[in-house]
Amino acid sequence: MIIQTRKFGRIEIAEEKILTMPVGLAGFPGRKRFVLLEREETRPFCWYQSAEDPDLALVVMNPFLIKPDYQVELRQAIKEMSWEGDRLKDMAVYVVLTVHDSGPFRITANLIGPIIINTAKREAVQLVIYDSTYSVQHPVMEQPKQPPLKRAAAG
Repeated sequence: MIIQTRKFGRIEIAEEKILTMPVGLAGFPGRKRFVLLEREETRPFCWYQSAEDPDLALVVMNPFLIKPDYQVELRQAIKEMSWEGDRLKDMAVYVVLTVHDSGPFRITANLIGPIIINTAKREAVQLVIYDSTYSVQHPVMEQPKQPPLKRAAAG
């Protein structure tokens, strides 16, 4: 299948790579078919590209790379999506990133709204984690520390 993307132009995607979001994606009504584009040149960042809208592509990543102790209660997604009996190893977790205009070190992850993908069923759902200490703007990269300025000695 050929899909049109704003970022990568026309690309060919195998039909079995298409993910369906029966409930849709928050803020994007009617968009239910996506593909996860993993590109060597953008790792660890991936693109969650709509197969229906060339302009809809979210930057996502594995949250455990930035927060190894991140915890997502999958029971809610499993029940909501009727995935009972499916293996946990078939569940992949991604978080949506925001790249802010203030520079390359201002990238944040939404840890409250992870996307859970059942790779065996090729279905996905976005969870909303309530009553959490997580943030919608968790820093992805640490800004390098600037060394203190040295003052010239008065002579």
